[in-house]
Amino acid sequence: MKATVLSIHTAPGRRLPTRPVPSAEAEAGAGLVGDRYHGSKHRHVTIQSIEALQAAADDLGRPVDPGLTRRNITVSGGPVPTKPGTRVTIGDVELEVVRVAAPCRLLDDTLGPGAARALHDRGGAVLRLLTSGTIAVGDEVTLGAG
Repeated sequence: MKATVLSIHTAPGRRLPTRPVPSAEAEAGAGLVGDRYHGSKHRHVTIQSIEALQAAADDLGRPVDPGLTRRNITVSGGPVPTKPGTRVTIGDVELEVVRVAAPCRLLDDTLGPGAARALHDRGGAVLRLLTSGTIAVGDEVTLGAG
C-alpha cells in the first residue's frame, strides 16, 4: 500500500513542544537527528496516519492537530502497520515496526478531554531505523513492506 508523508514533527527534549520540520535526517540505529528519542535503543521514530486522526477527530467533535499527538511522522494512505517486524519504507529509508504506539493520558491535557480515549487503537506505531537517509514531507511511503 502506498502512502505519503504529510508532516514531520520533532521535539528537542522530553515534554518540550514538537515543531514541524520539512525534513529530518534519519540515522540508522539511532533515530531522527535533533529529536528527543535520537540515540534510544529501539524507539527511533513514531508514525501515525491522518485517517486515524480524522476518525479520532470525529469521535471528539474537534480537529486533532498531528503535532499535538507527539508522533514524528504523519502519513496519508491507510493504516500504519503495528505488527512487530513489519517493514516500512519512507523514501529511501527502511524502518521496522517495534510495537504499537499507545496514546498517553497526557493527550487529554494537550488535545482536550477524551483525546487519549479517542486515539486508543489509533496511535500508530513505534519503529526502529534500519537505514539512514533524509525523510521529507511529500516522500512516498510503503506501509507493510516485506
